[in-house]
Amino acid sequence: MTTTRPARLPKQARREKLLDAAVRIVRAHGADGLTLVTLAEAAGVSRPIAYDHFGTRAGLLLALYRRLEERHRAALAEALRTAAPTAGAIARVMSAAYFACATDMPEFAAVSAALKGNPEMEASLCEMLDDYTDVMVAALAPHSALSTGALRLRCVGALGAAESIAAELARERTTTADAVTALADLIVGGLTSEDAREA
Repeated sequence: MTTTRPARLPKQARREKLLDAAVRIVRAHGADGLTLVTLAEAAGVSRPIAYDHFGTRAGLLLALYRRLEERHRAALAEALRTAAPTAGAIARVMSAAYFACATDMPEFAAVSAALKGNPEMEASLCEMLDDYTDVMVAALAPHSALSTGALRLRCVGALGAAESIAAELARERTTTADAVTALADLIVGGLTSEDAREA
């Protein structure tokens, strides 16, 4: 009697399964608990397979961060697609999507923190933040008379504020509803210049 071995997964499918396992590890043990060795053990694969897919722990963390960021951006794009075409509605959708990411994907913040301090990884994080900022600028530009550069700077500021508000939310010092309202108000308030507000 011959036994058949399970079919090997295509490389991309195996990578996705490894990243699923990585999410579970971070959720259970934090980013410090995620290494290529713990990943291989949790996924039931040999260590060389984990190393083949990610190379280093930093490579694994970056791949996981990219995956989480892609999911977050896809959720934002879908929300923007269905939002009413007003500045307030768009700002509210952006804010709700941001905090949904913070609450639904708590590993996002843990992975981001683990990547900080590594110059190569920080460059990738900055690139992804730039891409996210571009999405915000494109969505808000029709509702603002600011130059693209000025609007972009306001969006960067809003994202910094969002990170601080998310920290308050994580500490349970505010509610999701209040966090969404605060960030949406900041975004809408940043769409006009001081001169326009005084006129």
